[in-house]
Amino acid sequence: MGVEAGAQAARARALAVLRIRSRALAVALLPAAVAVILLAGAAGDRLEGPVWDAARWVLTPVAVLVLLAAAGIALVVARARPAMSPTVPVTEEAAPDLYRMVRDLADRLDVPAPSAIALTPDCDSWLEDRTHSAHGPPPAEEHHDIAGPGKQAHRRHPVAPVLVIGSPFLWWMRVGELRAVLAPVIAGTGPSAHPDIAAARRFVRGLDAAVAVASAPRREPVSRAVLAGVGWVARLLLRSCRVHAAEMERGVAAAAAERAQAVDYGLRIVAQEQVGLAYAGWDRLLTRVALPAWRMGRWPSRLDAGVVAALTELSRRDRLAEGFASRLGERPACDLLEEPGAVDEAASLLAARLFHGGPAGPGPDWSPVDWSEYPDEVVDRKWRLDAARLHRVLDAMGVRPATGPAAPATGAPTLSRVLDHLTDPGTAWTAGSAPADGTAGDLATGPHTAPSAGAADPLDDEDLSGTTAPSATLAARLSAELAREEAAPASPSPASPPPTSDPVALWDDRALPLFPLQPPRTARELLADHLTAMVCCAAMDTAGATPGLDWLDGPTLLIDGERTADLAPKVLTLIEDGDATPLRGWLSQLGIRPEKPVRLG
Repeated sequence: MGVEAGAQAARARALAVLRIRSRALAVALLPAAVAVILLAGAAGDRLEGPVWDAARWVLTPVAVLVLLAAAGIALVVARARPAMSPTVPVTEEAAPDLYRMVRDLADRLDVPAPSAIALTPDCDSWLEDRTHSAHGPPPAEEHHDIAGPGKQAHRRHPVAPVLVIGSPFLWWMRVGELRAVLAPVIAGTGPSAHPDIAAARRFVRGLDAAVAVASAPRREPVSRAVLAGVGWVARLLLRSCRVHAAEMERGVAAAAAERAQAVDYGLRIVAQEQVGLAYAGWDRLLTRVALPAWRMGRWPSRLDAGVVAALTELSRRDRLAEGFASRLGERPACDLLEEPGAVDEAASLLAARLFHGGPAGPGPDWSPVDWSEYPDEVVDRKWRLDAARLHRVLDAMGVRPATGPAAPATGAPTLSRVLDHLTDPGTAWTAGSAPADGTAGDLATGPHTAPSAGAADPLDDEDLSGTTAPSATLAARLSAELAREEAAPASPSPASPPPTSDPVALWDDRALPLFPLQPPRTARELLADHLTAMVCCAAMDTAGATPGLDWLDGPTLLIDGERTADLAPKVLTLIEDGDATPLRGWLSQLGIRPEKPVRLG
């Protein structure tokens, strides 16, 4: 599909959407038109008689009600705030080279330049219309040449869409690669400038926003009933124009892609490979590295710079990616920013909000952390906090301290205490054999006490099937303890909310996180994490190990500067089979003393 063919298809679909809008308006005006005819006929002494009089008395109030309802629906559609992607705005003063590159691309493509640039903490780029009054005042250049001062504008256009760029692209991609990736995106401003396409998009966005307004919970029965009717009409219209709107966007995308073929075509193939690689590194960095920090109230302030480190490490490990390391000698796209560090920090905070639900600003319980501080401030602290929680649960269960000639006389926390408890053969119960009445009092023997009612629920969890009785009971207790900690009200952050002119403040953040990375950890995973943390604490306190950061796998234990990669299978063997022999052999081989006291967080 060529440029003109794609544009024509998009315009045809836009007209179809506008026809649906016109039909809806005609349906709303039809009773009023009939009522006007009846009233005019009475005034001209033509439509007289009891039948016409009855028709006038019935239809005139109906017409008024329909007009009022239509006016109310139109008002809600017009005033409802369309959804806006949460982004970090980038002014021209903060990135003059980036704006210059975007305008040059628009010149080559013969399309209007975007009105502004913003960054999103994700691996994607798009154009976004922010002309609604709720999105703030229009750009200052609304009535000027959009090509910038000293250049000839392509055409007059009230407000062009905003160009949203994935922040990981700026740090990982080179300038030429970013230019090639943005070419088809910027080319979309051409079809977007067509009045019919712009009007159709405004209509669809207004209907979508009206549905969101009608779906918001309300207590007043009158407003709830009124908005329910508005929502029904908006959904009906959305269903009617859904196919046409989707085909319109396909036509716009096809026209933009065809127009961009002439710009850096050879480089676009290489750039698309970098898009996939950046996405893989970004996802790995968020789930393996950032998430453990977010869970303990710290947010890495240089996530985008971390992408470069993660992908460089990936290129070192993966033979298929060996050629990517040579790219690092070229100019990175983040050089187009005046202060890349400040932009990276803002994007990192936004990522924490979107993917984890963190506060809008730093505070005593939500502070930034630099990569150089990550091992001590996040990894070490995380392990010691988990180890402390593990021993608190063992204390609550009445588990005795470790016994034996090498055990400390003070009853200090040791790894041996955990190993002894998980290898206790006092009961043969396994998950799935809990009594039908839900009680758990007979599930633990010897030093074990029955779990509480809340902790007993996970004992029947399928996730714990195949584990030993001590493991299942301890996992249930840990899950309940962590749930109580997370349910405790957090201290309010002293950080003031962002100003209303900040685009980030214009999106609804009541349902944070908007894009959770992972589902909640299961009881088995929690037990494995806490047991691993206890082993790492023992290694640091008795064998001179240190906490470390692996860019692809997150927190890691370093012994003599080398990461340990074979701990997880031994921990699972202990949890599932109650066999500590592999783990004890691993500890002995590395000189880790499980009977020695450890320092807890």
